[in-house]
Amino acid sequence: MAKRNIVIFFISMSLVLLLALGVYASNRLLTQWLLVRGLEQAFIPHKNDIRDILQTLEEKRKRQPPAHLSGLRLSTPETSSPHLRPDQFARLKDSLQLNSGTSAVVDAAVVFTGAPDPVGGVPDWYENNLLLSPDDLTKARAALTSNKALTAIPDMTWYGRFGAHAIMVFRPEDASEAMPGLLVLVTQSELLTSLAQPMRSITAAVGGLCLASFVFAGILLWMRFHDQVRTNRNIQYLAHHDTLTGLPNRAVFNARLNEALRLAQAKASNIGVMLIDVDKFKEINDTHGHGIGDVFLQIVGERLTTVFANHLVARLSGDEFAVMLTTTSDTGRMTRLATEMIAATAAPCVIDGREIKLSLSIGIARATDGSWRATRLLHCADLALYRAKHSGRSTFSWYTPELDAEAKKRKEIENGLIKALKFDQFHLAYQPQYSLKDGSLKGYEALIRWEHPSKGTIRPDVFVPIAEDTGLIEEIGTWVLNRACFEAAHWENTERRVAVNMSAAQFVAGESHKRVAQALQNSQLDPKRLEIEITESLLISNTDAVIETLRQIRDLGVSIAMDDFGTGYSSLSYLSLFPFDKIKIDKAFVQNLGKDASTDAIVTSIVGLGRSLDVTITAEGVETEEQAILLSAAGCDLVQGFMFGKPDTVEKHEANFPVFPLNTSGGRWFPQIQAARQSSQKTALPPKLSQYATRMTKAVDTPPSEPSA
Repeated sequence: MAKRNIVIFFISMSLVLLLALGVYASNRLLTQWLLVRGLEQAFIPHKNDIRDILQTLEEKRKRQPPAHLSGLRLSTPETSSPHLRPDQFARLKDSLQLNSGTSAVVDAAVVFTGAPDPVGGVPDWYENNLLLSPDDLTKARAALTSNKALTAIPDMTWYGRFGAHAIMVFRPEDASEAMPGLLVLVTQSELLTSLAQPMRSITAAVGGLCLASFVFAGILLWMRFHDQVRTNRNIQYLAHHDTLTGLPNRAVFNARLNEALRLAQAKASNIGVMLIDVDKFKEINDTHGHGIGDVFLQIVGERLTTVFANHLVARLSGDEFAVMLTTTSDTGRMTRLATEMIAATAAPCVIDGREIKLSLSIGIARATDGSWRATRLLHCADLALYRAKHSGRSTFSWYTPELDAEAKKRKEIENGLIKALKFDQFHLAYQPQYSLKDGSLKGYEALIRWEHPSKGTIRPDVFVPIAEDTGLIEEIGTWVLNRACFEAAHWENTERRVAVNMSAAQFVAGESHKRVAQALQNSQLDPKRLEIEITESLLISNTDAVIETLRQIRDLGVSIAMDDFGTGYSSLSYLSLFPFDKIKIDKAFVQNLGKDASTDAIVTSIVGLGRSLDVTITAEGVETEEQAILLSAAGCDLVQGFMFGKPDTVEKHEANFPVFPLNTSGGRWFPQIQAARQSSQKTALPPKLSQYATRMTKAVDTPPSEPSA
């Protein structure tokens, strides 16, 4: 850019110089032309007088004896000087009476051009410093041979300086070869003086026009150059900065990091890097819109620059930022900065009257010797960030060498998942769901299992999060849906229902209902036997589009269940937005049932809510008979858990049915079983469940209708 500016500067200066030279040259040429015209106009009236003088000289020349004859002479021979004799010169001056004062005769010379040995050579005007340009006499001799009778030759050097004299060349057009030519040295200073004022005016006008043209052209060039400079500046800015936040981009950060690592290696110093990710930014975009999301990122950038004021802060991608720490690179200070950044997120963001919680996860890595490279340092910080995000978010984590082993393991699982889909290494296990009214088997929940050829069985809680992070969960979820529908369609008992989980990572608004419809069509499964389980996290993102897709799924005849009810923030509000067919109580509540009064109250409230909304209530994670009794007393409809069967094949569950004797006498199932066993130790019901059990006992004679599940 600097070289280009220098070139443009020199070109501009050259144009200015050429403009000045052009104006000066035009002034000199115009002055010369006016001098020639002025001198010729002054001497034209005296052409006949000069012709008479030249004819006299011609006749005298003819009477002169040849130069080769020798003999006695009474008179001295005439000089061969080209200058006229005093009497001849006086006669010439008398005949050339220039009354206008334009010029005056200084000297005259006769040149016989046609003689083999002409009388008169070159006058000594140049040697006597009467002429400035040595070319004037040459031009005069050349003018004698032309057909022009009168020629004016101003004395002007090549660089435009005018002398005080000029040469007038006379030779008649019809002159014979014997007639000489006359060179008259006249003054031109008077004419130059008279031309000075007009020439200044003309020069000023020409110069003004040229200057105006140059200025106009300069303005155009400046505008073009200015726009180009501004465009180049904008291009340079866009190439090195993020347009939304104004922070440096990934290219600048990588370049600065490489340079800092080289300097750190030379100085034996340390460098720290923080990778910062905005937690659940996609939900912010989906819930509040991309416009709010952009403003939210700008606020995040401002808070980062406030905390890390003396360090390089850059935006690497959509919701990922990075900080390079060079002046503060010891672990204590870096930890304090990370803590301050987490504390800076405590104040929520208020955008257009909406309060949005700000949460950041931070991964920290530190280069401790000269062997570190930028890619390695960023990779280590990314591993630490991954741990921070999976440690509850809104926290920071340091890189440790153990993270490399975890990353390697995750990579192996990711590659294994791809092969598992390709070579059909997945299979489904089913967990039964029993009715608490009579102990009948109502259906199964389909659960995916992975049998690795070398590592054996890999638990879902190990590979499912990795599948969600890598995007493979969508393909895996589609496989589960299709396989569950296909197998359920071939069960001997066509009354059994099958429940399939659909996570937020695999649910696509506007598309998921098409996959459900395709699975039903391919398997020929009755839609009433299929149940789709979703979690509250799915409804948080893009609620309107998700609810519309859920309605389309329900229009197919498929039931919709809300899984893990009560563990989120807005479960009750979502029940008002969409009429679910089933609510599943999370196992976290079931495990504390009878041990914590608040848990008992929550379970009782959920069951009561289900009764009010005519929604089936299912409790999952039931592992003890006491839990089943308490749930039965609370009025829960369905249960599933290890007590009724671990995930296994449908054939084994059907062979083990019923796991407990069926209830054929009415009332609730498990209280009757407990009474039938006449156990000496009875299960004491908590107050909340006891009150509800009392109401249920009174309603034994008029039991509730069969749950829809």
